Amino acid sequence: MPDESAPPAANPADPNPGAADRGSDARAGRGSDLAREALAAARASNAARRRAAGRSPRASAGSANKLRRRRWSGSGPDAARDPQPLGLTMRSWVTAAGAGADLTRATLFGRWEKIVGADVAGRCSPISLVDRELVVQAESTAWATQIRLLAPQLLAKINAELGQRAVVRIRARGPAGPSWRFGERHVRGRGPRDTYG
Repeated sequence: MPDESAPPAANPADPNPGAADRGSDARAGRGSDLAREALAAARASNAARRRAAGRSPRASAGSANKLRRRRWSGSGPDAARDPQPLGLTMRSWVTAAGAGADLTRATLFGRWEKIVGADVAGRCSPISLVDRELVVQAESTAWATQIRLLAPQLLAKINAELGQRAVVRIRARGPAGPSWRFGERHVRGRGPRDTYG
């Protein structure tokens, strides 16, 4: 006679032996067990993929800690996101476009009399501004010498008007004599002399 207190024999066709005895508690436990098993399988496959790619799980977990937190601008001025004054924006745009030297030269030549004064502007005029070197043409050799003596004061006035180190050197030239060169080819030597009288 079979013992009634013994658990029933396992049926080989039953995938979950003893589930009928556990009742509704067994069904709830089975769902959470399945979720745990699925999570463990996902973690194992993820770790296997990392090992295949040459990364250790510990190293990749540490790389997340190395990421910087995003810093917010807060209440202070922020050049990347806040509105900027028009003058500052135009200066940065001119610098980025590479038109700063042309703008400096145009400003200096256009306002020459106001910058250096009427007396100096009446005796000399700017010829060129290349690599922050200003070349000035004087009306006489005496005024060319005077411009060379006044160069530090003129530099201070020009840089105060146009910005720091807009011009770093002034070179003064006296009046030029007539040129007897015509065409592209020239012969070296002293050139023509005064044979007119």
